[in-house]
Amino acid sequence: MNDGLYIKVEKLKYLLVSHATGEDADDAEYKDLRQELIRNTYINSYLPKFLRDCRSLTEFWGHIKNQSPTYQGRRDYLRDEFNHALTIIEESIITTSPVDSVVSDTIDGHIDYEYVQQVWQKALVRRTTDPDGAITIARTLLEATCKHIMDEAEYEYNDKAELPQLYKGVQELLNLAPSEHTEQIFKEILSGCVSVVKGLGSLRNKLSDAHGRSRKVPSPSSRHAQFAVNIAGSTAEFLISSWEEKKEQENR
Repeated sequence: MNDGLYIKVEKLKYLLVSHATGEDADDAEYKDLRQELIRNTYINSYLPKFLRDCRSLTEFWGHIKNQSPTYQGRRDYLRDEFNHALTIIEESIITTSPVDSVVSDTIDGHIDYEYVQQVWQKALVRRTTDPDGAITIARTLLEATCKHIMDEAEYEYNDKAELPQLYKGVQELLNLAPSEHTEQIFKEILSGCVSVVKGLGSLRNKLSDAHGRSRKVPSPSSRHAQFAVNIAGSTAEFLISSWEEKKEQENR
């Protein structure tokens, strides 16, 4: 799917930005991504031409340091170089709502640890081009994860319940209520999870595209979206891994 291709091109771009601005970058990862994308006949002609000559990060460094002496200049250069490829992929992606896809996958029972990772990554990709949509996906992913766990456990719940109510059901199933633990550190962490879930609901209601928004309410920025997506993704990941571990223990 082209949304997966978009993620790989974005990943390659950010890896190069990191290296170009003095941060650590994985040379092996660069080589793997570079080879995979260059071999992709759909997108290879739209990729930056320097990729064909720069077979390692060492060779890329020799190229990028000659483009600009400043970090910002290098960021701008890489943004412009990758813009054509990313635009081509964006325009080719079928305009199916990612939220609808998450809901349908929940109904079909397709949610697992790997799936949460994939949706999390897709939402992160959208944070710059569509912060509203990214926040909506973040909330929907967490809701879908809670419903999936309760469906598999045959736990009754109100399908129209808000996220905090759905999370309470999962708390009970997975023994995640702070009151169920005696060690203070776990009580604090689990209490924090409750606050996170409530906060995500409030953030989504105020800033996302899921509800009509007053002109007085500011539009979300990419940092708002990244914050919401990362919180929702890590929470959903924790819940699904806890549920899968519980099932394994029960099947022994």
